[in-house]
Amino acid sequence: MNKYSLKQQTDAIYRRFVTLPRRPVIGITANYDEHSARLAEGYYKQVVAAGGDPLIIPPCNGVETLNGTLNHIDGLLLTGGADINPLFMGQEPVPQLGHINAERDLPELLITRMAFNRQMPILGICRGIQTLAVALDGQVEQHIGNGIKHSQDADRHVPTHTVSVEQGSTLYNIMEHGGKLSPLYVNSFHHQAVSDPGPHLRVVATAPDGVVEAVESNEYKSILGVQWHPECMTADDGGLLLFQWLVGEARTYRQIQRLHNRVLTLDTHCDTPMKYTEDFDFTMRNDGVCIDLPKMTEGRLDAAIMVAYIPQTMAANPPGSPDSPFNYANTQLDRIEKFREAVPHRLYIARTSDHLWQNKRVTRKSIMMGIENGLALEGQLSNVEHFARRGVVYITLCHNGSNDICDSAKGEPLHGGVSPFGEQVIHEMNRLGMMVDLSHAAESSFYDALDMSSKPIVCTHSSCRALCDHPRNLTDDQLRALARKGGVCQITLYPGFLRQDGQATILDAIEHLKHAIEVMGIDFVGLGTDFDGDGGVPGLADASELTLFTRQLLQASFSEEDIQKIWGGNFLRVMKQIQSRR
Repeated sequence: MNKYSLKQQTDAIYRRFVTLPRRPVIGITANYDEHSARLAEGYYKQVVAAGGDPLIIPPCNGVETLNGTLNHIDGLLLTGGADINPLFMGQEPVPQLGHINAERDLPELLITRMAFNRQMPILGICRGIQTLAVALDGQVEQHIGNGIKHSQDADRHVPTHTVSVEQGSTLYNIMEHGGKLSPLYVNSFHHQAVSDPGPHLRVVATAPDGVVEAVESNEYKSILGVQWHPECMTADDGGLLLFQWLVGEARTYRQIQRLHNRVLTLDTHCDTPMKYTEDFDFTMRNDGVCIDLPKMTEGRLDAAIMVAYIPQTMAANPPGSPDSPFNYANTQLDRIEKFREAVPHRLYIARTSDHLWQNKRVTRKSIMMGIENGLALEGQLSNVEHFARRGVVYITLCHNGSNDICDSAKGEPLHGGVSPFGEQVIHEMNRLGMMVDLSHAAESSFYDALDMSSKPIVCTHSSCRALCDHPRNLTDDQLRALARKGGVCQITLYPGFLRQDGQATILDAIEHLKHAIEVMGIDFVGLGTDFDGDGGVPGLADASELTLFTRQLLQASFSEEDIQKIWGGNFLRVMKQIQSRR
């Protein structure tokens, strides 16, 4: 081939054009100097060598540019460069502070935080590890002082000191797999280092003088930062390994995003309405709640069933009072509808599974409404129809205490199961096409309701007692009985229902899901997070992290068909069955 013939070069490309796979796109932050966005060649060459396609990100902080950039990349590479302005950490500058880069600081911190909120894979190098720390609420020491030499005079590809890596960490596994831990040798060009990784990261490698050399996510996210410069190191020294990790994680991220384009995702129970205040804005990212519109978007959650939660203490409030259970429930439902009215093009109050699919097709989020605690009926059977007309799709018959409908899993029993009035309520809900939710119910109530209902029942936020012996969880016999009747168990994220000792995590939620599938079958399970009702664990702390649930499902080798069933398909099948028999 004539290397100067453009036609021959173009023809050679098009001969392979239709067979070329779509490679992960890695966004690389550019340095900035002398009115130019610049990039050292090692970064993009290592990305290409690792199987990714590089996309250079200039320092722009416009919201449209930041959002558009993140929509087009599958992973983020934070590169080296000047010091970060200490004011971003609430610090004043020390005399040893070097050159700061005002043009670069804010755009890079913003895109890092936004990528983090999307669960996008991130690799930070040198300044990049410091960017991770500052963007994720940590701290950077402006000058590391006396210790080993961290700013070498040797050529950039030459390793000059060793690093101790925490066994079992992501970094350890990467390097051990590549045969580079004997010990790990790195190059070094810095006078700053992470002093506090913050709440989202943990230190996994240090230099002999204790200086932090690497951090990674402590929340089951694909985030890694190193203080050295692997883009300058040779393959023999492990320079390529971290880029291969990033490209591999970016490939998985893209797979998850494409899967969420096709799968309808539904969280069947959250308590967010009780967090609403008069000035609450559902369209803003709110630190005080687990579900809002930005978090639903970041976590690719299509729909959530938000409940009007009635505290057991309201049983003493007289009917007709502002805080009577019936009036309080209606106030909560009014608040949900108010948010929909503010952004009708982005949010919709749905009543059926068809509504949910219609909204997904036009990229609009859906909210369904439920009631948690049958106290809301105030003993009046006619109120069942009132709430059905309002669009309530299910009522959780009780909460943490027995009521006039049934006995609860918590508190003193009153009826030995479902009361005569409760049986009337169940029949009326059957007639009106409302789902009967037995989460929180005592075992006696569960079996009574199962016998009384002419339609399947649901447990919108329960887990498995075989793995965590709590009366709120379902025994294996209950799970089997629920499946025989055609109902569903939605695994919940309340930590105390996932494990009895130690900290529950996303891995525990997956184990409960797998156990329920083993007992019931794949057609009778789902997810009901109990977000904003104290549900949430590391790895699934709020709605923005729900793609991590999908990631775990893929790692467990569930098929796309199975993932759709888990992510709402089973629940919606039951809902459609119940609503179609009105």
